[in-house]
Amino acid sequence: MNDLARRISTLSPEQRLQLKVRLGEKKGVPEPIAIVGMGCRFPGAPQLQAYWQLLTQGQDAIRDIPRDRWPLEHFYDADPAQPGKHYCRQGGFLEQIDQFDPEFFGIAPREAKYIDPQQRLLLEVMWEALEDGAIVPQDLSGTQTGVFVGASTLDYGQFLLQQDDQIGPYTATGLASTMLANRMSYLLNFQGPSLTVDTACSSSLVAVHLACQSLWRGESTLALVGGVNVMITPSLTIGFSKLTALSPDGRCKAFDADANGFVRSEGAGAVVLKPLTQALAQGDRIYALIRGGAINQDGRTNGLTAPNREAQEQVLRAAYRQARVPLAQVSYIEAHGTGTLLGDPIEAKALGNVFGPSHQFSPPIRLGSVKSNIGHTEAAAGIAGLIKVALCLKHQTWVPSLHFHRPNPYIPFDQLPLRVQTEREPWRDFSEHAIAGVSSFGFGGTNAHLVLQAPPRLASEGTETPASPLERPGHLFTLSARSESALRILARQYLTQLQNLPEQELANLCYTANTGRTRFPYRLATWATTPTALQQSLLAFAGGTDTSSDSVLKTALPGAGEAPALVWLFTGQGAQYPGMGQQLYQTQPVFRAALERCDEILRPYLEDSLLTVLYPDAPEDPRLHQTAYTQPALFALEYALAELWRSWGVQPAAVLGHSVGEYVAACVAGVFSLEEGLKLIAQRGQLMQSLPANGLMAAVMADAETVAAAMAPYGEAVAIATLNGPHNTVVAGLREPLKDLLEDLKNRQIAVTPLAVSHAFHSPLMEPILNVFEHLARQVDFQPPQIPLVANLTGQFLAPGETPDATYWRRQARQPVRFAEGIASLHQQGYTHFLEIGPHPVLSRLGQQCLPQTDSRWFPSLWRQRDDWATLSQSLSQLYLHGVAIDWQGFDQPYRRRKLALPTYPFQR
Repeated sequence: MNDLARRISTLSPEQRLQLKVRLGEKKGVPEPIAIVGMGCRFPGAPQLQAYWQLLTQGQDAIRDIPRDRWPLEHFYDADPAQPGKHYCRQGGFLEQIDQFDPEFFGIAPREAKYIDPQQRLLLEVMWEALEDGAIVPQDLSGTQTGVFVGASTLDYGQFLLQQDDQIGPYTATGLASTMLANRMSYLLNFQGPSLTVDTACSSSLVAVHLACQSLWRGESTLALVGGVNVMITPSLTIGFSKLTALSPDGRCKAFDADANGFVRSEGAGAVVLKPLTQALAQGDRIYALIRGGAINQDGRTNGLTAPNREAQEQVLRAAYRQARVPLAQVSYIEAHGTGTLLGDPIEAKALGNVFGPSHQFSPPIRLGSVKSNIGHTEAAAGIAGLIKVALCLKHQTWVPSLHFHRPNPYIPFDQLPLRVQTEREPWRDFSEHAIAGVSSFGFGGTNAHLVLQAPPRLASEGTETPASPLERPGHLFTLSARSESALRILARQYLTQLQNLPEQELANLCYTANTGRTRFPYRLATWATTPTALQQSLLAFAGGTDTSSDSVLKTALPGAGEAPALVWLFTGQGAQYPGMGQQLYQTQPVFRAALERCDEILRPYLEDSLLTVLYPDAPEDPRLHQTAYTQPALFALEYALAELWRSWGVQPAAVLGHSVGEYVAACVAGVFSLEEGLKLIAQRGQLMQSLPANGLMAAVMADAETVAAAMAPYGEAVAIATLNGPHNTVVAGLREPLKDLLEDLKNRQIAVTPLAVSHAFHSPLMEPILNVFEHLARQVDFQPPQIPLVANLTGQFLAPGETPDATYWRRQARQPVRFAEGIASLHQQGYTHFLEIGPHPVLSRLGQQCLPQTDSRWFPSLWRQRDDWATLSQSLSQLYLHGVAIDWQGFDQPYRRRKLALPTYPFQR
């Protein structure tokens, strides 16, 4: 038992909660469903943040019927008896329902005009709900993601089908109610259930209930639920007028003495649902939990549309029974609350009968109806109430229900445990166990009630864990859009977000933007150390005064935006310096672990620890420049860099190493294991270190033919060591003869540069060690490369199945490195993007001499005397801008991050 307690004590708060949920399931308690993303369009609230503002400020969004729906003067009459007329002149209306961004969803404009605005609205709010949850829709492609929609009216079909000449090939798919769900499933390749529910006013809450059932059964792994209602024709408004169901003054006065009917409204809302354990494991931001729910039917009543108190009581009891939640725990109910003299008393009495005994000695349940703010959104009413309650639970706040001045005389509030919430105030006695209910009743008799709970309060939220590494000095921020204009609008939206952003939240903002958004062709990337710095960069871009620079990088991917095939170049000797990669060693566990693994493997072969050589106490420590240490140090550093890039999702399509760098290239390509490669390079370095230090190497700015002709008089005392470019040839040999050669070349006006190396590598001076080295190399289990590898010896790709064996590596130590030919071979195969894996961009500079500058891109990993992260982030930004797929989760994996609510995509309607 003590051992179990110790194991539990090591769990994170999220893991403990997951364990608690699993144990509860074994006892028959359904796993809570987490609401992890929301999106909406409601009257007076074009997006989620505006909806919360409307609710907290107690705004009334009802207005006169706009002319773009129907001419009021033709259809309005205060007399309910007038045929073909309606007596209510107001309603809740959305803006721009005739506008849409078809290209964003890959829909042809000619098809879009046939698509019901309800479909268009749902596409937008569902996309926004996914973005709000920091979920990349494409990541759900091919998964059992379910789409559940509540809808009832089809005004657009009625409008369009009146005009026979407007019926076209897209009419059926554009107007069918099933397509409200099916189109989203089709566009994003969701393969879970996809259905549209019509139970009139309770449609969207029933859809949520069905989605939860699907998740509990394992039928769906994630559910996207929406509800929608638009009013394009006056027909239903006239019909409800004939029923005298509408409020003449256009207000839903829920539970008030002046209640006289409801007012019709438009709206669309969507929520993303996940099982709680999945949401916790994926670090989702949780608005609220759905603990359970129930649906039922009124059956035969006084009339088809008359509510049934007993049925409402039954659905309430069933919901809390299924949720395993005590009735006494409930502190708020979002009522159906249409504001009718008949419906309100029935609902209030049903609530009183159910909750009266449990709340006899408790504070009354707060009661509200969002219909008092935005009107009755009919099929979307349930999800409007659900989103309201989820926001209230997230913000621990009760918001006012409007138009309640005198209690309805038919509701005995003094005898019921109910109190209409008329002002904004903190949720009393709030805890993570706070419970609220949401009701929605269809006028055909289908009732629904859901039980919601506050989101879990995790003690670790927003804090670093003890295991977190030292934080990076800055953060990479990326944005993308389908057009440059949309990208600039998006940047402006982030400016607002950044105004009050605490400095410690910058990492979370960048993390959410990088991991939780689709990557589109028009891209922006910038490195920032503070919110102010990011704000300044985005301000310059949004205002159009920027240029692509070190601070803001932007691009538009050509064509389909396919990622380029990336060549990894591994640097050779001469690029090393003390402290190379030290900032990464301090801040990146993947890099650190790889380097420490190399250090451990090398301990039997090196006199001193590799780490003390790389990061000495004294900067002038000479060991790193002794080839016995230089070679394994470069191997280890480059291997660690390769592991780091791989952890960020960056993979090589081909590899090419330069001299010592070829060993790392071969290891990365699978020619030999890390252990074998490090042992071999250490032995190589020690053998070369044992040679007399009587050699010299120098770079000659001339072609190989010119250099070979100049070398002829010196015989085997000097040799060509590397062919780095069309006019860059490295020579090596005995010190004195080589000095004479260099003098001769300088006299011919040919530039020469002696190299700071300990020995004359790739020259006849290496021959004394070759037999021993080949013998050692024969102990290695060489394999054919699994990644295309360009050989130093030939400058050509190794043939399929060809293995660079011990003889190859013997010759590689002696013969020239044909780097320029290797670059040419890569270019001939269409490779144009090169990532240098090394401490300094030596090969990038050489490679640029070999290829047309406009036809190639070069990305360094590190740069001598520059901040490690400045160089690395610049290259990572450029790779992202050029379409390379980055694993942004991997980029932030070492750190504890949390998702923030960020601006959603600015559709270009």
